[in-house]
Amino acid sequence: MEQLLPLAIDGVELAKPIIISGPCSAETEEQVLRTAQGLARAGIKIFRAGIWKPRTKPGGFEGVGVPGLAWMRKVREQTGMKVATEVANRSHVESALEYDVDLLWIGARTSANPFAMQEIADCLKESGKDIPVLVKNPVNPDLELWIGAMQRLYNAGVRRLGAIHRGFSTYNPGIYRNDPHWRLPLELRRRYPDLPIICDPSHITGKRELIASLSQQALDMGFDGLIIESHCDPDCAWSDKNQQITPEVLNVIVDNLVFRDAPTIPAESLTHMRRRIDELDNELIEVLAKRMKVSKEIGQYKLEHNMPVVQAARYGDIMSNRVLAAASQGINEEFMRHILSTIHEESVRIQVELSENSEKKSKKKSEEK
Repeated sequence: MEQLLPLAIDGVELAKPIIISGPCSAETEEQVLRTAQGLARAGIKIFRAGIWKPRTKPGGFEGVGVPGLAWMRKVREQTGMKVATEVANRSHVESALEYDVDLLWIGARTSANPFAMQEIADCLKESGKDIPVLVKNPVNPDLELWIGAMQRLYNAGVRRLGAIHRGFSTYNPGIYRNDPHWRLPLELRRRYPDLPIICDPSHITGKRELIASLSQQALDMGFDGLIIESHCDPDCAWSDKNQQITPEVLNVIVDNLVFRDAPTIPAESLTHMRRRIDELDNELIEVLAKRMKVSKEIGQYKLEHNMPVVQAARYGDIMSNRVLAAASQGINEEFMRHILSTIHEESVRIQVELSENSEKKSKKKSEEK
């Protein structure tokens, strides 16, 4: 994806930060138009609404379908806003293009399905239309799957591509509905610096009261914009009511956001601090190398004394003690758990590899006899 074009609609590049807002689902014409009019008064330029809604179990509200596209067309006619919706198959794309939808996005369930992505890519190629497409991350934290979904579109000739970070499903949700796993979108930015990345604080948080703070956090991390769910009457929404806000609340949030488009720290000061970071990183690498060397020695000892590689009690003690020690130094506990878990996994891998190599050598000697 080396020849991406800026996100643009009708030849006009979208100004940053890109703000896209509207209801999770288009429910009725009156609801769609009321919400859009409120957003237009708030200065929002792109209106979003779900026309087709994927649901895990049958029987739930799965969207109004094609009739809702006529409401979207009215939004554009009455407010001048551009309109966006989610597509998940060829039929959706064809209908959206027929009603002149300005921007498409691919949902988290669809981006995880290579067959669906290829179908959408083929349809867009056949249409010959220059339409921007945003791709949400898959439900599971798989960066390659996310990139693969966008590459299928790129290979089909779509050059106005963007990514939407909406968080990742987890069996043990904490404060957020979907775990941000910030390292994944940041790695995506490192690999593709020209790819616009938009944050979806509504789906990450799942709670309207957390949207403002996470929106600012995303912009501080260099995201190019936000897609936020809003509804004229959120408490009566037919889907995801807890994560939707009114256009008036959105207006307040957007007015208070700070978009740092240019460095505010003198270059010489930043260079000095970065040099110090580089030095500390090198020290960390040296310490980790020493630790892994000791892990290998421990693995050899366990092997010689016929001891199991993993000893749960010892691991539990390390986790609890180190996390407490880190917290006393002002280090986030969850961050420390993640670091320790990763180090432990590598130590186990080293020790398992020792055991496997020893077994191979023993087997080879037996065969030679």
